[in-house]
Amino acid sequence: MPTPTTAAAPPVRRAEPTTGATRRRVALASFVGTTVEYYDFYLYATASALVFAPTFFPSVTPAIGVIASFATYGVGFVARPLGGVIAGHLGDRIGRKKLLVASLVLMGIASTLIGVVPSAATIGVGAVVALVFLRLLQGVAAGAEWGGSALLSVEHAPERHRGLFGAFTQMGSAGGMLLATGVFTLVRSLLGNEVFLAWGWRLPFLFSAVIVAVGLVIRLGVQDAPVFQELRASGGVERFPVWQAIRHHPRAILVTAGLRLVQPALYSILTTYSLTYLAAVRGPSGSDAGLQAVLVISAVSLVSTPFWGWLSDRVGRRVLTIWSAVGIAVLIWPFFAFLDAGPLVLLPLVALIGMCVFHDSIYGPQAAWFAEQFPTGRRYSGMSLGYQIGSIFSVGLTPLLAAVFVELGGGSPWILCGYLGVYAVLTIVAAVFAVDPVARARGRAAARGGVRGGAAARGGAAARGGARGGAAARGGARGRVSR
Repeated sequence: MPTPTTAAAPPVRRAEPTTGATRRRVALASFVGTTVEYYDFYLYATASALVFAPTFFPSVTPAIGVIASFATYGVGFVARPLGGVIAGHLGDRIGRKKLLVASLVLMGIASTLIGVVPSAATIGVGAVVALVFLRLLQGVAAGAEWGGSALLSVEHAPERHRGLFGAFTQMGSAGGMLLATGVFTLVRSLLGNEVFLAWGWRLPFLFSAVIVAVGLVIRLGVQDAPVFQELRASGGVERFPVWQAIRHHPRAILVTAGLRLVQPALYSILTTYSLTYLAAVRGPSGSDAGLQAVLVISAVSLVSTPFWGWLSDRVGRRVLTIWSAVGIAVLIWPFFAFLDAGPLVLLPLVALIGMCVFHDSIYGPQAAWFAEQFPTGRRYSGMSLGYQIGSIFSVGLTPLLAAVFVELGGGSPWILCGYLGVYAVLTIVAAVFAVDPVARARGRAAARGGVRGGAAARGGAAARGGARGGAAARGGARGRVSR
C-alpha cells in the first residue's frame, strides 16, 4: 500500500478573510522582520570587507586575508539551502509564522555571539572556527527567513497586487543594509579607524540583541494567510513537502534558482566587493566613499523596490527581468572603469543606477514571482530551495570569486565582468521559462479585447452595409417612381 502524502484531515473550518488592515500589518511585519534579519546578515558582509582580514587572518598577505575573509562570508550562503529545506518542510506543514519567529531568534543569537568571538591573536585558529560556525548558523536562519516572510506578504495580498505586497519583504534587504552600513559608519566615525578595527566593530553585532527583540514583538502579531489555514483545515498539508516539490516541480526550482543569479551577484559587487576594490585602488577615501554610496542606494531602494513590484503587477515580471539583466551585463564594464578613475563624489549616483534601476527591477517582484511558480502546499519548500540554491552561486560566491578573478586578471576586473555577463544570460533563460501570471492575464485580456473589437468592427461594417443597401433600395424605389 503506498504511503499517503497528506496528513489526516481535521474538521474543516473556513478562515476569516484578510482585511485591508491585516494586509497592512502583515506588510509592516514582513518589512521590519526581514530588515532585522538582514541587518545581522549584512553586518557580516561589511565586516568581511573591512575588518575580518586583519582580525582573524593577520598572518597572511592582505590579498589572501581578503580572500579568506570572503570565504567565511560565503559559508553562510552554503548553509542557506539547509535552512530553506528545514523551514520549507516545517513551514508547509505547521505554518509560516512559527518558522519566521524561530529564524529571527537564531539569527539574533548567532550575530550577538560574533560580537564576542576573540581575535586570532588571542585564541589562534579557534577564532576562525568559531566565526565559521556562527556564520553557518546565520546562513541557516537566513535560509529559513526569506520564504516565510515572502509568503506571508504574497498570500495575504489581493491577486492583482502580489508584486507590490511581496515587495515589502524585498524592502527588508535594503532596510537591513541601510541599518547595518549606517551603524558601522557611525561607530567608525565616533571611535576612529584604529579603535574601530581593534574592538569597535563588535558593537554593531552586540546591538543585534536589541533590534531582534523589536522584530519579535512585531512579528508575533501576525497570523498565517487564510489560504494556508484552509489548506491545513482541509487536510491538504503534505507529509514531505520538500520531496514533493523536488519530484513534481523541478523546472520551477531550476527557474527560481536561475532568476537568483545576476541580480544578487550585482548586489554583492555594489555593496560588498566594491568596498574592498575601492580601498585597494583609492585608499581609505575610496572605502569611505563606498560606504556612503551604500547608504544612499539602500535608502533609495526603500522606495524603488516597491515601485518595481507595483510596476510588475501591470506590465509583468518577465519583461522587467530580461531588460534589466541585459542592462547589468552592459553596465558592469563602465562601473569598474569609474571605480578606477571616476570622481568619487559621483559614486552614489553611479551606484544608484546599478542598484535602484537594474537590481531592484529584478529583485522587487521576486517574492510574488517565486510564489507563483508553486502550489500552496509546496510553496515554502519549493521557492526556498530555488532561492537559496541560486544564492549560493551568486551572492554567496561572488565576493570570493571577485577577489580571485581580479587577482588572476593582474588587478583588472575583466574576468569578473565577463562572469557577470554569463550570469545575465542564464537569468534571461530562466525568465523565458518562468510562469508569468501577469503577462498571461494581459495576453488573455488583449485577446478578449481583440475579439470584442473584431466583433464590433464586423457589426459596424454590417450596419454600414445595411445602411448602404437601404439607401440603394430607396434610391432604386425613387428611380422607379421617376421612370
